[in-house]
Amino acid sequence: MPSELEHAMESLITVFHRYASMEGNSNSLSRRELKDLMENELSGFLKAQKDTVAVDRIMTDLDANGDGEVNFEEFVSLVVGLTVACEQYYQLHLKQQGKI
Repeated sequence: MPSELEHAMESLITVFHRYASMEGNSNSLSRRELKDLMENELSGFLKAQKDTVAVDRIMTDLDANGDGEVNFEEFVSLVVGLTVACEQYYQLHLKQQGKI
């Protein structure tokens, strides 16, 4: 039986490929696919952004190889960065509650 972490990994892969397969290359996200993914799967993060061109800026930052698309490895770097930021917020929250 898969562990909780294995389920999380499977979810990352499944979500990436669900959006990547909407247009052309099913192994990478176009700008539109990334925007759709972020609007549907990371809507809380986007709402916190004041910058109306956040997706474009994120796309530029993620596209390490400069091909105009985001492959799985580049996508995972986004998820890792957001997860680290969330964990830091979580630690701050616990500290403020006196739990650590």
